[in-house]
Amino acid sequence: MIEPIAEFGTGEKIRRLGSDGSPDLQRLSCASFNQDTTSLAVGCKNGYRLFSLSSVDRMDCIHQGEESPDVCVAERLFSSSLMVIVSKSTPYRMNIYHFKKGTEICNYSYSSNILAVKLNRQRLVVCLEEALYIHNIKDMKLLKSVLNTPPNPKGLCALSVNHSNSYLAYPGSFTAGEITLYDAVNLKEVTVISAHASHVAAVSFSASGTRLASASEKGTVIRVFSIPDGDKLFEFRRGMKRYVSISSLSFSADAQFLCASSNTETVHIFRLEHHSPSADSPSWSGYMGKMFSAASSFLPSQVSDIMHQDRAFASVHLSAAGMKNISALSMIQKVPRLLVASLDGHLYIYNLDLQEGGDCRLVKKHRLYESADETPAAPELEAGGLSYAETVSTNTNQDSSSLTGYSEDGGVKRGELIPDHEFADESLRLDDEQEFPPVSFQDT
Repeated sequence: MIEPIAEFGTGEKIRRLGSDGSPDLQRLSCASFNQDTTSLAVGCKNGYRLFSLSSVDRMDCIHQGEESPDVCVAERLFSSSLMVIVSKSTPYRMNIYHFKKGTEICNYSYSSNILAVKLNRQRLVVCLEEALYIHNIKDMKLLKSVLNTPPNPKGLCALSVNHSNSYLAYPGSFTAGEITLYDAVNLKEVTVISAHASHVAAVSFSASGTRLASASEKGTVIRVFSIPDGDKLFEFRRGMKRYVSISSLSFSADAQFLCASSNTETVHIFRLEHHSPSADSPSWSGYMGKMFSAASSFLPSQVSDIMHQDRAFASVHLSAAGMKNISALSMIQKVPRLLVASLDGHLYIYNLDLQEGGDCRLVKKHRLYESADETPAAPELEAGGLSYAETVSTNTNQDSSSLTGYSEDGGVKRGELIPDHEFADESLRLDDEQEFPPVSFQDT
Protein backbone atom coordinates (compact mmCIF):
# COMPACT_ATOMS: atom_id res chain seq x y z
CA MET A 1 0.00 0.00 0.00
CA ILE A 2 1.33 3.40 -0.98
CA GLU A 3 1.56 5.68 2.03
CA PRO A 4 2.31 9.39 2.25
CA ILE A 5 5.44 10.55 3.98
CA ALA A 6 4.67 12.05 7.38
CA GLU A 7 6.64 14.42 9.53
CA PHE A 8 5.42 15.01 13.07
CA GLY A 9 6.11 17.03 16.11
CA THR A 10 8.56 19.61 14.84
CA GLY A 11 7.33 21.86 17.63
CA GLU A 12 8.61 24.87 15.76
CA LYS A 13 6.77 28.11 16.15
CA ILE A 14 5.20 29.33 12.95
CA ARG A 15 5.99 32.91 12.09
CA ARG A 16 3.20 35.33 12.96
CA LEU A 17 2.59 38.72 11.44
CA GLY A 18 3.58 41.79 13.35
CA SER A 19 1.07 44.48 14.27
CA ASP A 20 1.96 46.42 11.15
CA GLY A 21 2.96 43.49 8.97
CA SER A 22 -0.15 42.94 6.84
CA PRO A 23 0.34 40.31 4.13
CA ASP A 24 0.36 41.37 0.52
CA LEU A 25 -3.08 39.96 -0.17
CA GLN A 26 -4.07 39.90 -3.82
CA ARG A 27 -7.00 38.22 -5.49
CA LEU A 28 -7.81 34.96 -3.78
CA SER A 29 -6.58 31.54 -4.85
CA CYS A 30 -9.08 29.66 -2.66
CA ALA A 31 -11.95 30.18 -0.25
CA SER A 32 -13.77 27.74 2.04
CA PHE A 33 -16.42 27.89 4.75
CA ASN A 34 -15.85 25.69 7.79
CA GLN A 35 -18.18 22.78 8.52
CA ASP A 36 -20.85 24.80 10.37
CA THR A 37 -20.44 28.02 8.34
CA THR A 38 -19.20 30.08 11.28
CA SER A 39 -15.96 31.15 9.61
CA LEU A 40 -14.39 31.70 6.20
CA ALA A 41 -10.83 30.83 5.24
CA VAL A 42 -9.20 32.41 2.18
CA GLY A 43 -5.85 31.69 0.58
CA CYS A 44 -3.70 34.19 -1.28
CA LYS A 45 -0.16 34.87 -2.47
CA ASN A 46 1.37 35.50 0.95
CA GLY A 47 -0.58 33.09 3.13
CA TYR A 48 -4.14 32.81 4.36
CA ARG A 49 -6.68 34.71 6.44
CA LEU A 50 -9.47 33.42 8.67
CA PHE A 51 -12.63 35.48 9.19
CA SER A 52 -15.43 35.14 11.72
CA LEU A 53 -19.00 35.08 10.33
CA SER A 54 -20.77 36.04 13.56
CA SER A 55 -21.81 39.49 12.35
CA VAL A 56 -23.21 41.02 9.17
CA ASP A 57 -21.67 44.44 9.58
CA ARG A 58 -18.18 43.33 10.61
CA MET A 59 -15.67 40.86 9.23
CA ASP A 60 -13.26 40.14 12.08
CA CYS A 61 -10.01 38.59 10.92
CA ILE A 62 -9.33 36.13 13.75
CA HIS A 63 -6.06 34.91 12.28
CA GLN A 64 -3.72 35.55 9.40
CA GLY A 65 -0.73 33.41 8.63
CA GLU A 66 2.16 33.61 6.22
CA GLU A 67 3.95 30.41 7.20
CA SER A 68 3.14 29.08 3.70
CA PRO A 69 3.14 31.24 0.54
CA ASP A 70 0.68 30.90 -2.33
CA VAL A 71 -1.93 29.03 -0.28
CA CYS A 72 -4.25 27.07 -2.54
CA VAL A 73 -6.04 24.92 0.07
CA ALA A 74 -7.08 26.30 3.47
CA GLU A 75 -9.47 24.24 5.60
CA ARG A 76 -10.47 24.77 9.22
CA LEU A 77 -11.89 22.12 11.58
CA PHE A 78 -15.15 23.66 12.82
CA SER A 79 -14.33 26.57 15.19
CA SER A 80 -11.06 25.09 16.41
CA SER A 81 -7.47 26.20 15.95
CA LEU A 82 -6.73 23.31 13.60
CA MET A 83 -5.89 24.48 10.06
CA VAL A 84 -4.91 22.39 7.04
CA ILE A 85 -2.82 24.26 4.48
CA VAL A 86 -1.48 23.37 1.03
CA SER A 87 0.83 25.72 -0.88
CA LYS A 88 1.33 26.01 -4.62
CA SER A 89 5.08 25.98 -4.00
CA THR A 90 4.80 22.43 -2.58
CA PRO A 91 1.43 21.19 -3.88
CA TYR A 92 2.15 17.58 -2.90
CA ARG A 93 2.56 18.43 0.82
CA MET A 94 -0.16 19.01 3.41
CA ASN A 95 0.70 21.02 6.54
CA ILE A 96 -1.44 20.91 9.67
CA TYR A 97 -1.16 23.83 12.11
CA HIS A 98 -2.42 24.71 15.57
CA PHE A 99 -2.60 28.40 14.78
CA LYS A 100 -3.53 29.55 18.29
CA LYS A 101 -0.38 27.95 19.73
CA GLY A 102 1.58 28.94 16.64
CA THR A 103 2.90 25.42 16.03
CA GLU A 104 3.00 22.99 13.18
CA ILE A 105 1.47 19.68 14.25
CA CYS A 106 2.62 17.58 11.30
CA ASN A 107 2.94 17.45 7.54
CA TYR A 108 2.39 14.74 4.96
CA SER A 109 3.86 14.45 1.46
CA TYR A 110 2.08 12.55 -1.29
CA SER A 111 3.08 11.11 -4.65
CA SER A 112 1.27 13.83 -6.65
CA ASN A 113 -0.43 17.18 -6.20
CA ILE A 114 -3.12 17.57 -3.55
CA LEU A 115 -6.32 18.79 -5.19
CA ALA A 116 -8.63 18.92 -2.15
CA VAL A 117 -8.73 18.21 1.59
CA LYS A 118 -11.92 17.42 3.52
CA LEU A 119 -12.24 16.90 7.25
CA ASN A 120 -14.67 16.25 10.08
CA ARG A 121 -14.17 15.31 13.73
CA GLN A 122 -13.24 11.74 12.85
CA ARG A 123 -11.58 11.73 9.46
CA LEU A 124 -9.29 13.78 7.23
CA VAL A 125 -9.42 12.94 3.51
CA VAL A 126 -6.79 13.97 0.98
CA CYS A 127 -7.84 13.89 -2.67
CA LEU A 128 -5.31 13.40 -5.47
CA GLU A 129 -6.19 13.04 -9.13
CA GLU A 130 -6.33 9.24 -8.99
CA ALA A 131 -6.23 8.39 -5.28
CA LEU A 132 -7.82 9.19 -1.93
CA TYR A 133 -6.10 8.93 1.46
CA ILE A 134 -8.20 8.60 4.62
CA HIS A 135 -6.55 9.58 7.92
CA ASN A 136 -7.74 9.23 11.50
CA ILE A 137 -7.94 12.82 12.71
CA LYS A 138 -7.25 11.75 16.30
CA ASP A 139 -3.61 10.92 15.56
CA MET A 140 -3.36 11.48 11.78
CA LYS A 141 -2.61 7.80 11.21
CA LEU A 142 -3.24 6.71 7.63
CA LEU A 143 -6.20 4.31 7.73
CA LYS A 144 -6.92 3.65 4.08
CA SER A 145 -5.49 4.35 0.64
CA VAL A 146 -8.17 4.27 -2.06
CA LEU A 147 -5.99 3.88 -5.13
CA ASN A 148 -6.67 3.91 -8.87
CA THR A 149 -9.86 5.92 -8.57
CA PRO A 150 -11.36 7.25 -11.83
CA PRO A 151 -9.39 10.29 -13.06
CA ASN A 152 -10.54 13.28 -11.02
CA PRO A 153 -8.58 16.31 -12.29
CA LYS A 154 -10.75 18.80 -10.40
CA GLY A 155 -10.33 17.06 -7.03
CA LEU A 156 -14.07 16.60 -6.66
CA CYS A 157 -15.13 14.96 -3.39
CA ALA A 158 -17.34 15.56 -0.36
CA LEU A 159 -17.15 14.36 3.24
CA SER A 160 -20.14 14.38 5.57
CA VAL A 161 -19.52 16.46 8.70
CA ASN A 162 -21.76 14.24 10.84
CA HIS A 163 -19.65 11.78 12.84
CA SER A 164 -22.36 9.10 12.91
CA ASN A 165 -22.88 9.29 9.13
CA SER A 166 -19.32 9.90 8.03
CA TYR A 167 -19.65 9.23 4.31
CA LEU A 168 -17.28 10.14 1.51
CA ALA A 169 -18.49 10.82 -2.05
CA TYR A 170 -16.33 11.01 -5.17
CA PRO A 171 -16.69 10.39 -8.93
CA GLY A 172 -17.27 6.72 -9.64
CA SER A 173 -16.63 6.84 -13.37
CA PHE A 174 -14.75 8.96 -15.86
CA THR A 175 -17.22 8.29 -18.66
CA ALA A 176 -20.55 8.71 -16.82
CA GLY A 177 -22.06 10.70 -13.99
CA GLU A 178 -21.64 8.09 -11.28
CA ILE A 179 -20.89 8.85 -7.63
CA THR A 180 -19.19 6.35 -5.33
CA LEU A 181 -20.45 6.46 -1.75
CA TYR A 182 -17.81 5.30 0.74
CA ASP A 183 -18.13 4.67 4.48
CA ALA A 184 -15.21 6.64 5.94
CA VAL A 185 -15.62 5.07 9.40
CA ASN A 186 -15.82 1.40 8.47
CA LEU A 187 -13.62 1.97 5.41
CA LYS A 188 -15.72 0.22 2.80
CA GLU A 189 -17.68 1.12 -0.32
CA VAL A 190 -21.43 1.46 0.25
CA THR A 191 -22.94 1.96 -3.20
CA VAL A 192 -22.52 3.66 -6.56
CA ILE A 193 -25.17 6.24 -7.47
CA SER A 194 -26.04 6.81 -11.14
CA ALA A 195 -26.55 10.53 -10.69
CA HIS A 196 -26.24 12.03 -14.18
CA ALA A 197 -25.68 11.16 -17.82
CA SER A 198 -22.59 13.40 -18.04
CA HIS A 199 -19.65 13.84 -15.68
CA VAL A 200 -20.33 14.98 -12.13
CA ALA A 201 -19.22 18.57 -11.44
CA ALA A 202 -20.30 19.17 -7.83
CA VAL A 203 -21.30 17.11 -4.79
CA SER A 204 -22.30 18.08 -1.25
CA PHE A 205 -23.73 16.37 1.84
CA SER A 206 -26.36 17.74 4.18
CA ALA A 207 -25.24 18.37 7.76
CA SER A 208 -26.81 15.11 8.95
CA GLY A 209 -25.16 13.12 6.18
CA THR A 210 -28.52 11.68 5.09
CA ARG A 211 -28.80 13.63 1.82
CA LEU A 212 -26.41 14.18 -1.08
CA ALA A 213 -26.76 16.86 -3.77
CA SER A 214 -25.06 16.64 -7.14
CA ALA A 215 -24.77 18.50 -10.43
CA SER A 216 -23.32 17.47 -13.76
CA GLU A 217 -20.92 19.32 -16.04
CA LYS A 218 -23.88 20.58 -18.06
CA GLY A 219 -25.08 22.34 -14.91
CA THR A 220 -28.76 22.46 -15.83
CA VAL A 221 -30.12 19.79 -13.49
CA ILE A 222 -29.40 19.36 -9.78
CA ARG A 223 -30.45 16.20 -7.99
CA VAL A 224 -30.73 15.25 -4.32
CA PHE A 225 -30.39 11.63 -3.16
CA SER A 226 -31.11 9.89 0.13
CA ILE A 227 -28.10 8.39 1.89
CA PRO A 228 -27.02 5.62 2.17
CA ASP A 229 -29.48 3.94 -0.25
CA GLY A 230 -28.95 6.46 -3.07
CA ASP A 231 -32.62 6.92 -4.01
CA LYS A 232 -33.46 10.14 -5.84
CA LEU A 233 -35.52 12.52 -3.68
CA PHE A 234 -35.55 15.80 -5.63
CA GLU A 235 -34.70 17.14 -9.04
CA PHE A 236 -34.26 20.83 -9.78
CA ARG A 237 -33.70 22.69 -13.01
CA ARG A 238 -31.22 25.52 -12.70
CA GLY A 239 -31.95 26.77 -16.21
CA MET A 240 -32.08 25.75 -19.85
CA LYS A 241 -28.62 27.07 -20.69
CA ARG A 242 -26.15 24.28 -21.30
CA TYR A 243 -22.66 23.74 -20.01
CA VAL A 244 -22.85 25.99 -16.98
CA SER A 245 -20.04 25.29 -14.52
CA ILE A 246 -21.48 24.67 -11.03
CA SER A 247 -18.83 25.74 -8.53
CA SER A 248 -20.59 24.87 -5.27
CA LEU A 249 -23.62 23.18 -3.73
CA SER A 250 -24.56 23.76 -0.10
CA PHE A 251 -27.45 22.69 2.15
CA SER A 252 -28.94 24.79 4.91
CA ALA A 253 -28.33 23.40 8.41
CA ASP A 254 -31.84 21.88 8.52
CA ALA A 255 -31.54 20.50 4.95
CA GLN A 256 -34.70 22.35 3.91
CA PHE A 257 -32.88 24.50 1.34
CA LEU A 258 -30.08 24.00 -1.16
CA CYS A 259 -28.07 26.73 -2.86
CA ALA A 260 -26.08 26.41 -6.06
CA SER A 261 -23.58 28.86 -7.52
CA SER A 262 -21.89 28.76 -10.90
CA ASN A 263 -19.88 30.82 -13.36
CA THR A 264 -23.02 32.76 -14.30
CA GLU A 265 -24.25 35.85 -12.46
CA THR A 266 -27.07 33.95 -10.71
CA VAL A 267 -27.07 31.95 -7.48
CA HIS A 268 -30.11 29.69 -7.11
CA ILE A 269 -31.78 28.54 -3.89
CA PHE A 270 -34.12 25.55 -3.96
CA ARG A 271 -36.66 24.51 -1.34
CA LEU A 272 -36.54 20.80 -0.59
CA GLU A 273 -40.18 19.89 -0.27
CA HIS A 274 -42.47 17.63 -2.25
CA HIS A 275 -45.38 19.26 -4.07
CA SER A 276 -48.21 16.76 -4.40
CA PRO A 277 -51.78 17.97 -4.98
CA SER A 278 -54.15 16.88 -2.23
CA ALA A 279 -56.60 14.16 -3.22
CA ASP A 280 -59.32 15.99 -1.32
CA SER A 281 -58.54 19.39 -2.79
CA PRO A 282 -61.60 20.79 -4.62
CA SER A 283 -59.69 23.83 -5.87
CA TRP A 284 -59.01 24.58 -9.52
CA SER A 285 -55.25 24.49 -8.83
CA GLY A 286 -55.56 21.07 -7.23
CA TYR A 287 -57.53 19.78 -10.20
CA MET A 288 -55.01 21.16 -12.67
CA GLY A 289 -52.16 19.68 -10.65
CA LYS A 290 -53.63 16.20 -10.94
CA MET A 291 -54.29 16.70 -14.65
CA PHE A 292 -50.69 17.87 -15.14
CA SER A 293 -49.29 14.79 -13.40
CA ALA A 294 -51.56 12.47 -15.39
CA ALA A 295 -50.69 14.06 -18.73
CA SER A 296 -46.94 13.85 -18.10
CA SER A 297 -47.15 10.06 -17.85
CA PHE A 298 -48.00 9.84 -21.57
CA LEU A 299 -45.08 12.00 -22.72
CA PRO A 300 -41.53 10.91 -23.58
CA SER A 301 -39.42 10.39 -20.46
CA GLN A 302 -37.15 13.39 -21.18
CA VAL A 303 -40.15 15.73 -21.46
CA SER A 304 -41.86 14.19 -18.44
CA ASP A 305 -38.69 14.67 -16.35
CA ILE A 306 -38.55 18.36 -17.26
CA MET A 307 -42.23 18.82 -16.32
CA HIS A 308 -41.56 17.35 -12.88
CA GLN A 309 -38.44 19.41 -12.17
CA ASP A 310 -38.85 22.20 -9.64
CA ARG A 311 -37.60 25.73 -10.26
CA ALA A 312 -35.61 27.90 -7.90
CA PHE A 313 -37.37 29.15 -4.79
CA ALA A 314 -35.09 32.19 -4.49
CA SER A 315 -32.17 33.67 -6.37
CA VAL A 316 -29.39 36.23 -6.29
CA HIS A 317 -28.07 38.20 -9.24
CA LEU A 318 -24.40 38.99 -8.82
CA SER A 319 -22.85 42.09 -10.34
CA ALA A 320 -20.53 40.08 -12.59
CA ALA A 321 -20.25 36.61 -14.10
CA GLY A 322 -17.28 34.37 -14.81
CA MET A 323 -15.54 34.59 -11.44
CA LYS A 324 -15.52 31.37 -9.42
CA ASN A 325 -17.37 31.61 -6.12
CA ILE A 326 -18.73 29.44 -3.33
CA SER A 327 -22.06 29.94 -1.59
CA ALA A 328 -23.54 28.83 1.73
CA LEU A 329 -26.72 29.22 3.75
CA SER A 330 -26.30 30.28 7.36
CA MET A 331 -28.02 31.90 10.33
CA ILE A 332 -26.22 35.10 11.33
CA GLN A 333 -27.65 37.18 14.15
CA LYS A 334 -30.74 34.92 14.11
CA VAL A 335 -31.58 35.81 10.51
CA PRO A 336 -31.23 33.43 7.53
CA ARG A 337 -28.50 34.64 5.17
CA LEU A 338 -27.02 33.61 1.87
CA LEU A 339 -23.22 34.00 1.78
CA VAL A 340 -21.32 34.23 -1.49
CA ALA A 341 -17.50 34.29 -1.30
CA SER A 342 -15.94 35.21 -4.63
CA LEU A 343 -12.34 34.74 -5.71
CA ASP A 344 -12.40 38.41 -6.72
CA GLY A 345 -11.79 38.99 -3.00
CA HIS A 346 -15.27 39.83 -1.68
CA LEU A 347 -17.91 38.27 0.54
CA TYR A 348 -21.52 39.15 -0.29
CA ILE A 349 -24.21 38.73 2.38
CA TYR A 350 -27.89 38.54 1.37
CA ASN A 351 -31.10 38.25 3.32
CA LEU A 352 -33.26 35.23 2.47
CA ASP A 353 -37.04 35.27 2.93
CA LEU A 354 -37.87 31.70 3.96
CA GLN A 355 -41.57 32.23 3.30
CA GLU A 356 -41.74 34.16 0.05
CA GLY A 357 -38.38 33.47 -1.58
CA GLY A 358 -37.83 35.56 -4.71
CA ASP A 359 -34.91 37.90 -5.21
CA CYS A 360 -32.61 38.08 -2.20
CA ARG A 361 -31.55 41.52 -1.00
CA LEU A 362 -27.87 42.39 -0.64
CA VAL A 363 -27.26 43.69 2.88
CA LYS A 364 -23.46 43.83 3.02
CA LYS A 365 -20.37 43.48 0.86
CA HIS A 366 -17.05 42.82 2.59
CA ARG A 367 -13.59 43.08 1.11
CA LEU A 368 -11.39 40.11 1.97
CA TYR A 369 -8.15 41.89 1.15
CA GLU A 370 -6.76 45.31 2.09
CA SER A 371 -7.03 48.32 -0.20
CA ALA A 372 -3.29 48.85 -0.33
CA ASP A 373 -2.78 45.26 -1.40
CA GLU A 374 -5.17 45.29 -4.33
CA THR A 375 -3.57 44.10 -7.55
CA PRO A 376 -4.97 42.74 -10.82
CA ALA A 377 -6.26 39.20 -10.62
CA ALA A 378 -3.94 36.38 -11.53
CA PRO A 379 -4.63 34.76 -14.92
CA GLU A 380 -6.09 31.61 -13.37
CA LEU A 381 -8.71 33.66 -11.56
CA GLU A 382 -9.93 35.63 -14.55
CA ALA A 383 -13.25 34.88 -16.17
CA GLY A 384 -13.06 31.54 -17.88
CA GLY A 385 -9.69 30.75 -16.27
CA LEU A 386 -8.66 27.45 -14.75
CA SER A 387 -9.12 26.60 -11.11
CA TYR A 388 -6.14 25.60 -8.99
CA ALA A 389 -6.97 21.91 -9.32
CA GLU A 390 -7.30 22.22 -13.08
CA THR A 391 -4.02 24.11 -13.29
CA VAL A 392 -1.92 21.64 -11.33
CA SER A 393 -3.47 18.66 -13.06
CA THR A 394 -2.36 19.98 -16.44
CA ASN A 395 1.19 20.58 -15.23
CA THR A 396 3.77 17.84 -14.90
CA ASN A 397 3.38 16.34 -11.44
CA GLN A 398 6.33 16.09 -9.08
CA ASP A 399 8.16 12.84 -9.74
CA SER A 400 7.46 10.64 -6.74
CA SER A 401 10.94 9.18 -6.91
CA SER A 402 12.39 12.62 -6.22
CA LEU A 403 10.42 13.00 -2.98
CA THR A 404 12.47 12.12 0.05
CA GLY A 405 11.38 8.78 1.43
CA TYR A 406 9.71 7.40 -1.70
CA SER A 407 11.16 4.24 -3.23
CA GLU A 408 11.07 3.36 -6.91
CA ASP A 409 8.39 0.69 -6.43
CA GLY A 410 5.93 3.21 -4.97
CA GLY A 411 6.47 2.30 -1.33
CA VAL A 412 7.38 4.73 1.41
CA LYS A 413 10.27 4.79 3.81
CA ARG A 414 9.26 6.62 6.94
CA GLY A 415 11.81 8.72 8.73
CA GLU A 416 13.29 7.80 12.10
CA LEU A 417 11.57 10.75 13.73
CA ILE A 418 8.07 9.50 12.96
CA PRO A 419 7.76 5.88 14.17
CA ASP A 420 4.18 4.56 14.13
CA HIS A 421 2.84 8.01 13.18
CA GLU A 422 3.18 9.31 16.73
CA PHE A 423 3.36 12.96 17.69
CA ALA A 424 6.43 14.32 19.44
CA ASP A 425 4.04 16.15 21.77
CA GLU A 426 2.24 13.14 23.26
CA SER A 427 -0.15 15.36 25.18
CA LEU A 428 -1.63 16.73 21.94
CA ARG A 429 -4.97 15.17 21.01
CA LEU A 430 -6.58 16.26 17.77
CA ASP A 431 -10.02 14.99 18.80
CA ASP A 432 -10.01 16.78 22.17
CA GLU A 433 -12.39 19.77 22.26
CA GLN A 434 -10.30 21.40 24.98
CA GLU A 435 -7.18 21.11 22.83
CA PHE A 436 -8.83 23.18 20.10
CA PRO A 437 -11.24 25.56 21.81
CA PRO A 438 -13.22 28.05 19.72
CA VAL A 439 -11.17 31.10 18.85
CA SER A 440 -12.55 34.62 19.16
CA PHE A 441 -11.22 37.86 17.74
CA GLN A 442 -9.92 38.88 21.16
CA ASP A 443 -7.83 35.71 21.44
CA THR A 444 -5.39 36.66 18.70
